Amino acid sequence: MSGRVNKSKVFGIIGSSVLSLSMLQVFLYAPEAQAAETVDLKLTAKAGIIMEASTGQVLWEMNADELLPPASMSKMMTEYIVMETIKSGKIKWEDVVTTSRYAADVIGSGDLLAFQEKSTVRDLFGAMSIYSGNDATVALAEFVAGSEDKFVEMMNATAKKMGLNPKAQFVNSTGLSRADLGKYQPANTTGETMMTARDAAILASHIVNEHKEILQFSSTPSKKFRESDKSPMINWNWMLEGNKDNINFRPYTYPGVDGLKTGHTDEAGYCFTGTAVKDGMRLITVVMNTPSEPQRFLDTRKLLDYGFNNYEIKPVLAAKSEVESMKVAKIKKGIKTEVPVVTESNVDFVVKKGEAPQIEVTAAGLDQMKAAPIKTGDVLGTATVKYAGMEKKVNLVASQDMEKGSWFRLFFRAIKNFFGDVFSGIASGLKNLF
Repeated sequence: MSGRVNKSKVFGIIGSSVLSLSMLQVFLYAPEAQAAETVDLKLTAKAGIIMEASTGQVLWEMNADELLPPASMSKMMTEYIVMETIKSGKIKWEDVVTTSRYAADVIGSGDLLAFQEKSTVRDLFGAMSIYSGNDATVALAEFVAGSEDKFVEMMNATAKKMGLNPKAQFVNSTGLSRADLGKYQPANTTGETMMTARDAAILASHIVNEHKEILQFSSTPSKKFRESDKSPMINWNWMLEGNKDNINFRPYTYPGVDGLKTGHTDEAGYCFTGTAVKDGMRLITVVMNTPSEPQRFLDTRKLLDYGFNNYEIKPVLAAKSEVESMKVAKIKKGIKTEVPVVTESNVDFVVKKGEAPQIEVTAAGLDQMKAAPIKTGDVLGTATVKYAGMEKKVNLVASQDMEKGSWFRLFFRAIKNFFGDVFSGIASGLKNLF
């Protein structure tokens, strides 16, 4: 297969995915609506954040909107775009990629690939997500877009669609500095790759919500790139639950940790976007610019402990429940003029443990009234649930079928409505006279 994929088609695929998020996650990219804790957790990091993955709620933050170099955490965007392109069918996991001179020469983590060596997309993705291989990352970027420069255009366009900080930018697929790239530094961009802790959390939430297959790679403690290799690739994430029996990493492991991406350069310090699940709640944590490799994991432990110890996911509005302000929806041409409606699904919020959340629920019917026949489950309106400055929307659906009325029934209903309107108008007029 050719290494060049139609860029405009891939842009369309990625844009469609980003913009088709569930209505229940509508507030995910509106950080100004979120009331995050600012408790001093005594981190060594320059910036950090805790986000619950399924709702996007920010539970704690510190300097979360400060632009900083993310180092290899920027590879999360490369991972996302590669997985989106695979999902679209434009490339396949078993496609074979030939290593370019640039991919073979790139410095830093990796150093696995020889010039013109052939590897599958799956093996390269493993090297990128397990071992943070810069060579594998460049090879994948070139395979998807034809060149890294064109891939970077896709990265920045996707960042914009995701609602990342307007001043955030990607200048290459790996997160290396321009100086580190030497003669391969990009010619069509200026500056360095920069993003915020909030950006990293938002990007990670897209990955774990839309491409859960990433966790099969990111949770792997070690793996040989080739069967013939003497030594395996070691995952840079010491916190993986799978490392609990590793004497070197045991002090850093954390139950439920299965990802996601480390990063380090001299400019960025030691960074880490982590994720862990406990009691059905998945947290995403980010620390940026910690002073040492162990410290990024010790800081992350503080964030995970704080999030899991103090918060829980709670359904504030159950599926199939009535909304007081709209128990029925009006319809046209049915045996009856109204149909009972209920919520289509749960509405969950992350709340402090032991807290009874105070919510506000409003509802509205469709802009255009639906006509019978109506089937159970047909969408007839929307309920908006507000809590602590955030809001979610859930569909209101018919809780029973409603047949279309007979011609005879509809005829006499029309006559009744006509004369009802006439008499109502007369009564109103007489009232105004006196």
